[in-house]
Amino acid sequence: MNTVECIGVFVEVAKGLSFTKAAERLGTSRSVISKKIAWLEQSFETQLLQRNTKRVSLTESGEILLRNADSVSRALTELKDLVRSSVQLPTGRIRVGSPPSFGAVHLAPAVQAFLEAYTEVQITMQLDDGRSDLIAENMDLSVRIAPHLRDTSQIAYKIAVVPQVLVATSDFLERAKNPKHPADLKNHNCLVHTLKNPTSTWQLTDAQGKLHKVQVGGSFNSNLGESLLHLALRHYGISMHPRYMVEELISQGRLQVVLPDYKCEGLDIYAVIQSKRYLPYKVRLFIDHLRKHFQDVNWSSTSGRM
Repeated sequence: MNTVECIGVFVEVAKGLSFTKAAERLGTSRSVISKKIAWLEQSFETQLLQRNTKRVSLTESGEILLRNADSVSRALTELKDLVRSSVQLPTGRIRVGSPPSFGAVHLAPAVQAFLEAYTEVQITMQLDDGRSDLIAENMDLSVRIAPHLRDTSQIAYKIAVVPQVLVATSDFLERAKNPKHPADLKNHNCLVHTLKNPTSTWQLTDAQGKLHKVQVGGSFNSNLGESLLHLALRHYGISMHPRYMVEELISQGRLQVVLPDYKCEGLDIYAVIQSKRYLPYKVRLFIDHLRKHFQDVNWSSTSGRM
């Protein structure tokens, strides 16, 4: 039951020393009044009213509560409003986890735009591999990037899908022969991202919509895209990256698109939270902001790393 409401019911009974009159004034039944008084007495662990079939009187505890009821009700109401405002108003700190390069290059501008719109909010960004424990790290949400989100124990909001592309240097392709079909990738040194492709399976779709799944392998794997890209630039193999990550390198001629007639599996960007229950308004606003911000981004023309 509501403590403030029950105290108000007690005051009505105490002023008239009548359950019946209090019920009439409050527009309810005598049984409801009795239940609320009983709950209040149980909550305070003391008897507040003496009652029998003929009369109602205050106990010493009841007199103390009556004298202080106004200040108690006011304090509880103010406390309730204060707690509620911390949830409903866009104020306070949001703690966000993000993969390092994506957070530094792409998430930071989105954060800046949000902070400029909501000046009472502060944001702490923790750069990690996107797999931190939200509760243990005291984070409100984590940005995760993957073809498919496998962890179903948390709540995930998809905020964007980014295209990927296979790349290698012209020197490597001349030496190793440029693949013409996805199946040819089995015979090449493929540099695999262990977080995005833990099974070392690359998926490509042809112009007719047919999906080709290829089990690839090579002499170097990593959980960081930059290290894979670095070796690809050193003519060491074929790697798969978000289009925005290699667009500038392609335009400069430092990398070539491999199998340009096939479409690589896209990457989903998620905002992951621990629970929807009591999600602060500022976090809901931030997730909505990220969704709009990244949907408006032209990924193929955005430079950066992930």
